[in-house]
Amino acid sequence: MLELRFVRENLDLVREKSLLRGIDPQLIDRFAVSDQRRLALLAEVESLKNQRNTVSKTIASLKQSGENAAAEPLILEMRAVSEQIKALDTTLAEIELQLQDSIMSIPNLCDDSVPPGRDEQDNLEIKRWGQIPNYSFPPLPHWEIGEQLGIIDFDTASRLAGARFSLLKGFGSRLSRALINFFLDLHTQRHGYTEVLPPFMVNSKAMTGTGQLPKFKDELFKIEGWDLWLIPTAEVPVTNIHAGVTLDEGELPLKYTAATPCFRSEAGSYGKDTRGLIRQHQFEKVELVKFTAPEHSWEELESLLADAEAALQLLELPYRVITLCAGDLGFSAAKTYDIEVWLPGQNTYREISSCSNFLDFQARRAGIRYRPKGEKKSRLVHTLNGSGLAVGRTLLAILENYQQADGTVQLPKVLEPYFETRF
Repeated sequence: MLELRFVRENLDLVREKSLLRGIDPQLIDRFAVSDQRRLALLAEVESLKNQRNTVSKTIASLKQSGENAAAEPLILEMRAVSEQIKALDTTLAEIELQLQDSIMSIPNLCDDSVPPGRDEQDNLEIKRWGQIPNYSFPPLPHWEIGEQLGIIDFDTASRLAGARFSLLKGFGSRLSRALINFFLDLHTQRHGYTEVLPPFMVNSKAMTGTGQLPKFKDELFKIEGWDLWLIPTAEVPVTNIHAGVTLDEGELPLKYTAATPCFRSEAGSYGKDTRGLIRQHQFEKVELVKFTAPEHSWEELESLLADAEAALQLLELPYRVITLCAGDLGFSAAKTYDIEVWLPGQNTYREISSCSNFLDFQARRAGIRYRPKGEKKSRLVHTLNGSGLAVGRTLLAILENYQQADGTVQLPKVLEPYFETRF
């Protein structure tokens, strides 16, 4: 979240940046009204307390002088003042809750380098990598390839859990497992991340720390009767590893990677990408999370992007990188790069990774700080995260890009060691 004082002192900037993101300016206006009322009430309460303190001294002096009769009306007056202060404190507490709700609903400010725009149509392509393959036959979409090879079973998954679930079998299941191991090996051995295996359920505090709550409550799965939520991404538990902690500057940057299942209700996306593995309620992803000092966060974003790109390059999958426009930016992000892989069976690019810099937005919510060397006062870290990569979408990209005329699928060379018999 943004700092309350910053919003108060930079209302025009916050309003301008929020408008770029398509946020209703009334949200900022409501904050301003509540904040002004809070400041006025604080001043009134302070004045009444000063009055009570002054009169209380007068009452004590009169009593010491034996002038109890003269003190009595002052005592009654101060009782009324105390009741007034109590009522104002109650009102003040309500306004502060409103302010907290408002500040938690204001998105991060987009960086000046983020292009303007309303939605994904206005995103800016910045690079492409790889050659789009040519086929001597009409390339099939992955759901047809998977069903023909008997490695993806949507019907059984539907009977087990309903729509937007899949069952991988044989080569499909093994390919998914190989991709997870490949991604983890790449990021730990070559890119210097520490692998962690976090809980797949977290509490409301952790969800709030990374910005999922309260805004995205309807897109999450809640465990009935428990303060637990199924994670929408490993970003949530991994970022919260250091919630409430003050790190030493020498520890930064900290880099973690985790392979977890992810669970999303996909509220509001009905009718969109309903075929195949694109938009599932449950999917697997390898996540990359960084904690860094503020002066290094932008270079760490570029490094994060390069780490995710490396996975696609080794798999020899063509892709493009785009910068999200302000209107398409995620709630907590100041800037995001999306990597979109080419899918010949659908004749289009599809997102396979998002790499974002959140600056201190998440760190303020989660209380993640660091102490610069030689300084007593701590500062907020900057957090970043990206997909390295989405496993299901990588699997379907392999099926579509490596499909053969005889209906089989070739294996990317870099994955061959993961299919060697070891028993």
